[in-house]
Amino acid sequence: MANISETASANRRDVLTSAVIAATAAAAGAAMAPAVAEAQPTAPPAAGLGGAPTSRIFWQVPTTSGVVEGIANGNVKEFKGIPYGAPTSGANRYAPPKKPVAWKGVRNCIGYGPISPQTPSNLASDYSMMIGWDRHVGPGGMGEDCLNLNVWTPSVNDAGRRPVLVSYHGGGWTTGSGNGPMYDGAQLARLNDVVVVTVNHRLAANGYVHLGAFHPELASAGNCGVMDMVASLEWVRDNIERFGGDPKRVMIFGQSGGGSKTSTMLAVPSAKGLFSRAAVQSGSTLRQATPDEAAKEAEKFLKACGLTTKNAADIRKLSWQQILEAQAKSGAAFRPVVDGKVLPHHPFDPSAPEESREVPVIISTTLHDAALRLTNFDLTWDQAGALFTQRFGAKGPQILAAYRQRNPKLTPFLAQAEAFTDQTRGNSMRQAERKAALGGAPAYMYVWDWATPSFGGKFGAVHGHDVDATFHLYRNAMCGSGVPEGRLMADRAAATWAAFAATGNPNNPSIPNWAPYDARTRATMVFDSNMRVVNDYRGDMVKMIADATGNRANA
Repeated sequence: MANISETASANRRDVLTSAVIAATAAAAGAAMAPAVAEAQPTAPPAAGLGGAPTSRIFWQVPTTSGVVEGIANGNVKEFKGIPYGAPTSGANRYAPPKKPVAWKGVRNCIGYGPISPQTPSNLASDYSMMIGWDRHVGPGGMGEDCLNLNVWTPSVNDAGRRPVLVSYHGGGWTTGSGNGPMYDGAQLARLNDVVVVTVNHRLAANGYVHLGAFHPELASAGNCGVMDMVASLEWVRDNIERFGGDPKRVMIFGQSGGGSKTSTMLAVPSAKGLFSRAAVQSGSTLRQATPDEAAKEAEKFLKACGLTTKNAADIRKLSWQQILEAQAKSGAAFRPVVDGKVLPHHPFDPSAPEESREVPVIISTTLHDAALRLTNFDLTWDQAGALFTQRFGAKGPQILAAYRQRNPKLTPFLAQAEAFTDQTRGNSMRQAERKAALGGAPAYMYVWDWATPSFGGKFGAVHGHDVDATFHLYRNAMCGSGVPEGRLMADRAAATWAAFAATGNPNNPSIPNWAPYDARTRATMVFDSNMRVVNDYRGDMVKMIADATGNRANA
């Protein structure tokens, strides 16, 4: 196995005693070993641009599969590419995830592991460049055997029982990874004394193609990626205490596709009890694919593979590269299927899921979510008028006038972005209302209004803007690359995430008092320079557009 060295080799650093190695080997695949003995530094602390670790550079932790070695960056210990599942190639393709294969010795977990096969982002897209989405493909490599995760923690083997934040990345159900620059957990762990975990799992045609509709041997194919996420939480339950975390205080969260994943996990029976808080950022998902819908998409994909429903099992003979090529040209949509087993019902339709009744949830959108897919930055007001009429009919001019009156400084580009976002914002409201109506743990709602200064500020408070802030990545472009206001917004968002992970309540000294959401008040935290709580925030705009389009479900 790559990146593994035997402790018995002559040039291996002797940083674990033979007794600890023996205990760890006995623990692999079973109960955890006793605490690892502390070792003396093997090199002097780094200085200057180095991380200047407080005691030593390399740190080792026993897991249920073997010992992993990470590296210190200041007071944060980083472990990357830790397997939480066995390889998913060959006979394991489209099978439920299996436990990792145990290893001997010490596994090097300093660099990222492979990510699920996917196509790179568009280099011509300013939005893709701003969020660094092209940087997913490369670090760690790519391939089918992608069941690995990354851990950032202030300390290990100390029984610290810190809150644990598990991130499921965005990118729909098709692209992205836990290795991306917007999911680096170091600053969140460093400044908030929490343990951060990001996860890689099967995507798109590797994780969500409903081949079970045609071949019983492939019954799990439509929800492989969902089962992978459950397996990652089982790994956290069994191992995170060694990394300084509390397995009883686990928060799952994600933005965009990650929000859809989180919405879905709230309804997965096998995930029940593996997490105790959740947050859905700009990804509120009420329904997933029905078996009939998923089967139609699977047929498109099989055709692109040169296969039929009768010989679907032959897909295991193709390389992962051939599968990715077919995925790209098929035009098929990939998402989980309501199969009656892994996902027994739609996540939030017709009501919030009973499986997570006692899990408090944060639900959010951004002011300009829709701007991620808009490129007409030079839009004029005359053109905007025509666009609003085309989109909203006879009431288009009235709607545009309402947006201009609400904010006279709005550009035509951002006026359309706000309106298009408000047209779909009802999904988050319905999700929050249904969660509140369930009568268990509360829901909390926020809207991210602080506009990114990056790329001349043209994107506003765009989709994904709050991700960097919740990870406390004030250095990233979205937060203004270190500008004071961006650092302040990151302070607020990260502190809120840490408080929610610790207690199930997001309130903390950096924000005003935040009441739970209900259908009567619709209390909404507005994340902006002027932090405030507004009842039924943007509800008037959402209702106006819903009335104009006849889509009352979005009101």
